[in-house]
Amino acid sequence: MRKYLSRLMLAIGFGSAVVFGTLPTTAKETGKPATLGTIERIDPSFDDLVEKDRTIEVLVENKFDWSEGPVWDKAHERVLFSDIPKNMVWEYSKTGGLKEFIKPSGYTGKSPFTGKEPGSNGLAFNKAGELLLCMHGDRRVAKWKDGKFETLVDKFEGKRLNSPNDLAIKSDGSIYFTDPPYGLPLIHEDPAKELDFQGVYRLNTKGELTLLTKQMTRPNGIAFSPDEKTLYVANSDPKLANWMAFPVKEDGTLGEGKVFFDSTKAVTEGKKGLPDGLKTDTKGNIWATGPGGVYVFSPEGKHLGTLATGVPTANCGWGDDGSTLYITADKSLVRVRTKAKGW
Repeated sequence: MRKYLSRLMLAIGFGSAVVFGTLPTTAKETGKPATLGTIERIDPSFDDLVEKDRTIEVLVENKFDWSEGPVWDKAHERVLFSDIPKNMVWEYSKTGGLKEFIKPSGYTGKSPFTGKEPGSNGLAFNKAGELLLCMHGDRRVAKWKDGKFETLVDKFEGKRLNSPNDLAIKSDGSIYFTDPPYGLPLIHEDPAKELDFQGVYRLNTKGELTLLTKQMTRPNGIAFSPDEKTLYVANSDPKLANWMAFPVKEDGTLGEGKVFFDSTKAVTEGKKGLPDGLKTDTKGNIWATGPGGVYVFSPEGKHLGTLATGVPTANCGWGDDGSTLYITADKSLVRVRTKAKGW
């Protein structure tokens, strides 16, 4: 009876959000693909992005320690994603299912890693189709080529980076990435931390590294607007859980950032997760993981709806024909088919 009443309340809706979807279910319960959480519709325009009968489909359930960084491998029609504590990259495809892809993926040292997050985090493909990885344990951004890692950058002004977290590649080939301390065993207090700030950087095609800003306490997810005039960066600080928007100058550096959306109240209310990975679609909408799931914002910063997973949700990425959003939701891999197109 309690389960029935809960589902009835979800069907009716709560607050200003109308909810469609189901509570977490398994395929055995319904005979249909398993689902996770609900889809909350806050603004009518959200219907133009996600059809009303859509659900959050579970592809792999409770398999991972902490899944992150999904990226679509178009050449092989598969999604790749990190499992940070397990120090590996997984692959998932419709035809092949789940397989191990790279291990180790973030820490390649010989001595045991004493922290909780040794593995790779954010992943991306460059124009040449090469996989780039933010490697926590090795404290570098690297390229995976011919079965080996090739370091792209690991130091700023002679000092080791903290632990590169996520990256976005500009159309000119420049790599923009964030560098919080989460990969260090003692995080901010780790004695091996050589930089006294958490930066956002640009690595140009000549291999030159530029510090773009160090004003954020925990820079994390990062993505460009479709016209590349704005760079969005998530701040995964529970005391300052917001997303920043930075104007991108002609020379590729950043102007003064402003708060795009603040979710600190949602954190204090007990919603699981923090601002983390994000992507944009072709219309400039932002799909950003945060407290409670994946927030969907208009380019003006209006909250349109939420893919409410109900679990800490790390990141998301477009796949298939560009309209499927793959989501790394804690220990699971899920997806939502949308009417939007990923950029």
